[in-house]
Amino acid sequence: MDNSESYRGESVRYETVGAVATITLTRPSLDAAGKEELVQACTDAANDDSVRCVVVTGTGRIFCAGQDLAEHHTALADGAATAFATIADHYNPVVTALATMRKPVIAAINGACAGAGLGIALACDIRVASVGARFTTAFCAIGLTPDSGLSASLSRALGVARASELVLLSEAFSADDALAWGLVGRVVAADVLDAEVQALATRLAAGPTLAYGVAKRAIRDAWGAPWPDVLACEQRDQTTLGATADHRGAVDAFLAKEKPEFTAR
Repeated sequence: MDNSESYRGESVRYETVGAVATITLTRPSLDAAGKEELVQACTDAANDDSVRCVVVTGTGRIFCAGQDLAEHHTALADGAATAFATIADHYNPVVTALATMRKPVIAAINGACAGAGLGIALACDIRVASVGARFTTAFCAIGLTPDSGLSASLSRALGVARASELVLLSEAFSADDALAWGLVGRVVAADVLDAEVQALATRLAAGPTLAYGVAKRAIRDAWGAPWPDVLACEQRDQTTLGATADHRGAVDAFLAKEKPEFTAR
């Protein structure tokens, strides 16, 4: 059954093909309309049970350059409360949806990734970068501290020392640096990025969605949790998933030397 769906706003394109939803940022930076559209697209992807994997990407040479600073400059004229309301209204809902939706999310980083754009990428579960992608935290360079969860996600991914250097100095770094540090999992040529990501998304969409969702939450909650609590949660989650048809069918398929089929959502 074809459940394809698509819509396009001023700054965000949303498409579903089969069980994969793709959210494409079509403008370099995020203005008010783009942020509203991005919140809506992330919400749609999270709430659509037919979607089993989500891809977030950009266009051209830019994944996402973060906040539209021209718009921000105008908003500052009305005061900081007005200018920074967007954090609670837009950035926090976007990264929360990406990090907590009970399905895998891939960031296909096609180019420049800066500021809130880096926070968005780090809220995804798997990151694949084009060889020419460039990254920067950017916030301190304009006298700000990170938003979009970056203060936590960057230090968790890289460690406090490296994260502090990248945030305080706001120096750009390459896709190869990001790969060496573990910030991205794969770096591929620009002309094969889409194909590589779609193959990975198709693989994940055919996988155990229930287990993926539980694993995402377990990994997130285990950070800094006491060891006994981690073990107790693992036991609880294993027992819950062990009662599902997905698990029983996968065990049967393994013993029969067959490929398992995962259908639960």
